[in-house]
Amino acid sequence: MNLEKEIEDKFGGRLRIRINGILIQDDHILMIKHKMGNDRFFWNVPGGGMKYGSTAEENLKREFMEETGLEIRIKDYLCTYEYLQTPLHAVELYFEIEAIGGNLRMGKDPELSDELQLITEIGFLNIDNLALIKNSEKHRLFWGIKSVNDVRKWKGYFNFENNYLK
Repeated sequence: MNLEKEIEDKFGGRLRIRINGILIQDDHILMIKHKMGNDRFFWNVPGGGMKYGSTAEENLKREFMEETGLEIRIKDYLCTYEYLQTPLHAVELYFEIEAIGGNLRMGKDPELSDELQLITEIGFLNIDNLALIKNSEKHRLFWGIKSVNDVRKWKGYFNFENNYLK
C-alpha cells in the first residue's frame, strides 16, 4: 500500500484536533521525524489526534507515551496553530511539558500497520540542528526561531501562513 494514500485515508479530508507537547531539556527540543511519502519527511514535536471523550491532558499523555515512551506533566499552554495543506487540516494545541518518568524510545502509531509506520527518528535537537532542517521538512512554527526558548514566547492563534490572528 502507498504511504501517502494511507496518510490521506487515515487523516485527510476532515478537520482534526491535535495536541502537541514541547519538551525542552538543556537547550534542546525533543523532535520526531515522520516519513510522509517517498523521500518526504516532516519534523515536529510529539503529539497526535485527540480521541473523543478524553481530555487534552489525557490525550497528550497518551500520545507522548506512544511516540516517545516518556511519562509527562503539562506545564504551560503555549499557542494554537491551524495547519491546512490539503488533504490535511488540523487545529493544533501546543503545550510546554516536562518528563517525569519512562525511558526515551522511538514509538509507533497504533493507527498504522508495522510496515507503514511514520516515525523514522526521534531526538533532542538544538537550535543549530533545527536550522539545518529544510523549512519544507519541519513544522512552520519552527521556521526561523533564534533560540529554543523562543517557543515559550508563542502566544495566540497562528494560521497556515504563520500569521498571528488577534
